[in-house]
Amino acid sequence: MPDLTLVLLAAGSSSRFDMNVKKQWLRIAHKPLWQYVADNFYSTKLFTKIIIVSTADEIPFMQNYADYTFITGGNTRQQSLKNALNAVESDYVLVSDVARACINKELLNRIISCKNDADSIVPFLKVTDTIVYEDKTIDRDKVKRIQTPQLSKTSILKSSLQTKEEFTDESSAITAFGGTRVFVTGDEEAHKITYTHDLNKLPCLEAPSSDILSGNGFDVHAFDDKGEMFLGGVKIESEFGFKAHSDGDVALHSLIDALLGAAGMGDIGMLFPDNDDAYKGIDSKELLSRVVNKLYNYGFIIVNVDITIAAQKPRIAKYKNEMRKVIAELLHIDKARVNVKATTTEKLGFIGRAEGVGVLANANLKYYNWKR
Repeated sequence: MPDLTLVLLAAGSSSRFDMNVKKQWLRIAHKPLWQYVADNFYSTKLFTKIIIVSTADEIPFMQNYADYTFITGGNTRQQSLKNALNAVESDYVLVSDVARACINKELLNRIISCKNDADSIVPFLKVTDTIVYEDKTIDRDKVKRIQTPQLSKTSILKSSLQTKEEFTDESSAITAFGGTRVFVTGDEEAHKITYTHDLNKLPCLEAPSSDILSGNGFDVHAFDDKGEMFLGGVKIESEFGFKAHSDGDVALHSLIDALLGAAGMGDIGMLFPDNDDAYKGIDSKELLSRVVNKLYNYGFIIVNVDITIAAQKPRIAKYKNEMRKVIAELLHIDKARVNVKATTTEKLGFIGRAEGVGVLANANLKYYNWKR
């Protein structure tokens, strides 16, 4: 095994990718794209270390999937790479974009076999179409389509990036620094996902699993004689509110936990700690909206939700339809897929003594079917 570290860049915003889903979270069977790519590289047994660069808020979720080294990225591709290089100790580093999903071992071997030939080894494709630059036809044999992954001498690459100038690939930075590069034949199947239609050019990617993912949430809040009561996103006529750090909407809190549970994303306390003043008195509809946006960005679709509210007081039968409407709008699904039930505890326990409300919620998710 060569002394070689892999850096996978996955901190992009997918601004040119016309889907609600960030492309790194498209599912290949059950795996998100970033994990699928990383696992394929890992299976080659060519790397002493694999580093994945992502955004700070995505890394905790990524760590639930795999045990690679995760580094927080920067505002640009180059800054993200610089952050990753701080964790690279090997003599050589291979850098690739997670959006370049179909890299085969033959291409890797071609690149690695030339590691002693230059400071940077770069795969490329020939151009077969006529090329016009500023209204002048130029020699297409002198034009190369540059790909990743690119292999670099780590010390040279680190030095090359100590500049304010931005480069679109590693070899450009190295040659600008005075280093050398060698080109090797690339691979047409190593196509990069930039736009939605690029997915049609990647036959190696299978469709997402059609499994349904289920989660449940349970929450209780005691009554407080201060403040207003909000339940299921609706203001309730009541002589008391809830003791809580936020607005105390126990139904939405339970629903958030159900959604996070189905997605394997922890719980409401992890995302919105009750000791953080940023969430003091916050509208729980805002918290739910943030969770829903995260779910869609991470490649999930909400199928349906079912909520059971256990309360001796207040009576909420007349509010159930409005709750369904409000929750459906927040989840971006039809009202028919939101169910709200109400029950009492026959005057048993703290709920029966009218000391508070308990809510049980269930949610079902599926993966966004980008193949469809």
